[in-house]
Parts: sequence; structure tokens; C-alpha cells
Amino acid sequence: MANAWKRDKPSQFHPSKNICFLFISALLLLAFFIYIAQPSNPNTISTFNSDFPSYPIPPFNCLKCPQSHPVIANVVEGVRYPFLYSLADLGALPDKPHKNIVRMLKGKPFRKPDISVSIQEVLEKLRGEGRDNGVVVDVGANVGMASFAAAAMGFRVFAFEPVFENLQRICDGIYLNRVADLVTVFEAAASDRSGNITFHKLVGRLDNSAVSATGAKMAFKSNEEIALQVRSIPLDEVIPESVPVLLIKIDVQGWESHVLKGASKLLRRKGREAPYLIYEEDERLLQASNSSAKEIRDFLHTVGYSHCSKRGTDAHCTDGN
Repeated sequence: MANAWKRDKPSQFHPSKNICFLFISALLLLAFFIYIAQPSNPNTISTFNSDFPSYPIPPFNCLKCPQSHPVIANVVEGVRYPFLYSLADLGALPDKPHKNIVRMLKGKPFRKPDISVSIQEVLEKLRGEGRDNGVVVDVGANVGMASFAAAAMGFRVFAFEPVFENLQRICDGIYLNRVADLVTVFEAAASDRSGNITFHKLVGRLDNSAVSATGAKMAFKSNEEIALQVRSIPLDEVIPESVPVLLIKIDVQGWESHVLKGASKLLRRKGREAPYLIYEEDERLLQASNSSAKEIRDFLHTVGYSHCSKRGTDAHCTDGN
């Protein structure tokens, strides 16, 4: 009877329990395969993978970048499509704090940067013309006033910035504005040739940093200037011909001529394919870099940009075809 009982004893695993066990095992196995299929570097920010399979230089990796501190960020006043940006220069606290720090202590938003308004107005006009499929190129991105103005409207952005402290603040803005899928950043100075270039970082006024030491200190003679080597690359080498470009903004403290010459292929695009161009046209800064407004206008004419108008210190240019 004892042996008979053992033979007749029901299995410890009921059929329904067996099915449940198999189901859970299958889920665990699937999760394992998904895990091992992930990229080898999980910290890499992937942007525009379908459009841009590779880059001649790697994008700046915000997830590997040391966190800036303190993070001083606020919303920008008076723009139609709001965004936040983070300051890189706090000034000589507490004697001469940055004007935006003073505004924030008073409960006010950051003062509206003119370039942010211009970017949004131009992009809104282009969108109204049915031209919304393309990227915005921000050369001399600083802390992202133009980049985030465009990204806030849903446009994709290539931002070029050689100053590490500014790159940290762009990374702050990418996180705060939730635009990691729209903004790709390159730690480089756009120019007319690839290689390395001496760059002059202006302590306390990083937005005035420039290739030209004279140009960097023109407005702030008492600030310390530090020379360093940064990577340079032409825009034509980064952006393939197959990629539509809506707008190029350039603010590089007098180095504009070199940036434009390194983008001659982009600028030679015709008709609706030609990007709208905004660049800083400050004669003093241009002369400090052995250039001039006339030289730039003459060059632009050779690549088809015959319509330029001055708005403050910026020139707005369009293709004449």
C-alpha cells in the first residue's frame, strides 16, 4: 500500500503551475536577450540615428560630462515658445553679479536674448512656407540661447561650441528642456579647415571668447584671457549633402568669414534648399580676425546670397534664386 500511495501521489507541480513557471522563464529569457542586445556603451546619447549614421567627430556626451555647479537656470522672458537656459558666467559675485542673477533674485525671468527672438521668428516664417523639414545649425552656441529657441519649436539642432564651461551649461539645458532627441552638440570650433586652432577663453565673459585674442578682450580689457587648443572642423565635413538645413546661425566674435568659407557647399544649395543665414557682422571684431564685412558680403555673393539686411549687429541673408 505504501508503494501504491507513492505511485498515485499527485505531482508537486500542478499543470497550471507548470504553465506559469514556463511563462515566467520565457519572460526572463527574453529580458536577458534584450539586455545583451543593448549597445556596449549605455551612456552614449543617440540622436538622429536614422538620418545621421556617423559623424566625422563624435558628438559631445553630456552623460559623461562632469556636472556643472551651481546650476543657475531660469525661463526666458518674452519668447513665443518658452525654454530654459543655464548661465555659465555668474560674474564677480557678490560685487558685480550677472544681470540675470539680479533679475532672478527679484523673481523675474532671464532677460530675453535678441537672437532667441530672431531664431523663432525666422523659423516660424519658414514653417509657414512649408519648410519645416531640416536642421538648425548653431555655430558659437554659447549656452544654447539659439539652440533651445529652435528646439522649443520642435526643430532639430546641430550646436558647435568649443568652450567646456559652455558645453556643461548646454548639457544642463538639454536636460531641463527635455530635448536630448533634438539637440546634438559638437565640442569644436567651426572653421574653414580641420585640425586644431588656438582659442582664447575670456574668464568672466565666456560669451566673448574668440579665436582672436584682440577680439576676445575688445569689450572687456581687464578680464583674464586664457589661450587653449580646440578642435576645428568645416560645417561641410559634418553635415552631408543629403541632410536639409533650414537655418545657419553664426556668432563667433569675428571668425565668421572662416566659418562661412567652411560651409560653402551648404551655402551653394539652391532655391528652397538654401539655408537662411544669420551671422554677426561687427566690423571691429571682423577686423581683429583680419576680415571685414565687405569681404564676407563679396564671398556670400559668389555662393548665391545676394539679399542681406542688417538687424542690429546681425546680418540676415537669403539665397537670391
